[in-house]
Amino acid sequence: METPIYLDHAATTPVRPEVVEAMLPFLGGTFGNPSSAHRFGRAARAGLEQARREVAEAIGAEPGQVIFTSGGTEADNLAVIGAAVAARDKGRRMSAVVASTEHKAVLAAAHKVVQLGGEEVILSVDSRGLVDLDALDRALVERPGVVSVMWVNNELGVIQPVETVAERCHAAQVPFHTDAVQAFGKIPVSVASLPCSLVTLSGHKIGAPKGIGALVVRLRGVVESIIHGGGQQFGIRPGTENVAGAVALGRAATLAAAEQASEAVRLGGLRDALAARLKATVEGLAVNAEGAPRAPHILSVAVPGSDSEALLMHLDLAGIAASGGSACATGSVEPSHVLTALGTPRDLVLGTVRFSLGHETTPADIERLAATFPGVVEKVRQLAVVLGRV
Repeated sequence: METPIYLDHAATTPVRPEVVEAMLPFLGGTFGNPSSAHRFGRAARAGLEQARREVAEAIGAEPGQVIFTSGGTEADNLAVIGAAVAARDKGRRMSAVVASTEHKAVLAAAHKVVQLGGEEVILSVDSRGLVDLDALDRALVERPGVVSVMWVNNELGVIQPVETVAERCHAAQVPFHTDAVQAFGKIPVSVASLPCSLVTLSGHKIGAPKGIGALVVRLRGVVESIIHGGGQQFGIRPGTENVAGAVALGRAATLAAAEQASEAVRLGGLRDALAARLKATVEGLAVNAEGAPRAPHILSVAVPGSDSEALLMHLDLAGIAASGGSACATGSVEPSHVLTALGTPRDLVLGTVRFSLGHETTPADIERLAATFPGVVEKVRQLAVVLGRV
């Protein structure tokens, strides 16, 4: 049997050997609590602060602005809910303005703001997935508590005009948050000259383990803590820190930033070659959001007359791992909210597959997928005819 091919890096990535090596000491002898004053605690604290410096340098921030979290979902919740609550406490509108294609962590956080007595505004996107800037301007007139627009969409790879959004929010004196989970390491990401307030990162998208992420907080007064405890991390995210995870994130962020430019060229070339092959060999196949600027590692394709679950099952049987969209929606019977927001016809939404490339992806992997996929589509389409679904 051929070696399985993994093309679901937007869901999670393998932990890189360099990252394992960096974190191992903190899973063994360097086990102290970083809040303890003795030598064991000081050793753990040193590792934690080095990791904070590495993340900060990789993204163009200051070390004191890096708040470690359990991952991207927690960071998004802290940003959206924490900023809305902070706005309320300052006598401003407790409201969250978010794009309709945001990750569910942001959308659910905005819904929570409503449950807490605030408001939410959902910004529409065009057929390419780009946020409506006129709608943003109208929302900013009300001076909401926070605006959240993700840098790169996790299902389609669409790159939002984050610089423009940040500048408009800054001019309106409104905190701006961007989920950069799928952007960092794939496209140039630096907050050094970007007037944003809050930026989310996640370790397991860049070769670190699951369960570690960060929220870059440019101004501490922008957010209120949404959990409460001993006051660690400036009181913004209390609780004993995941030192080994933070060290892993620091190392992974350093590698991702150093390799970003070369990997973008390599992955973009592989993605474009794959897209061309599939369009030439699969009748009716379309690339979702093809007309938008897109990150190089994600290719979302719609196959009319098919079903994404069946496509994924047959791909898996052929030794190829992919996704129907966001891995966070696994088990859901609802169509992708992202594609729905773009106005994509339902049959294409239900026939969408996402291939996402990563550090380990090779030209041979792309060649094998390109040779396998047309046969998989044919099987699924024939089955659909037999079952009377088309």
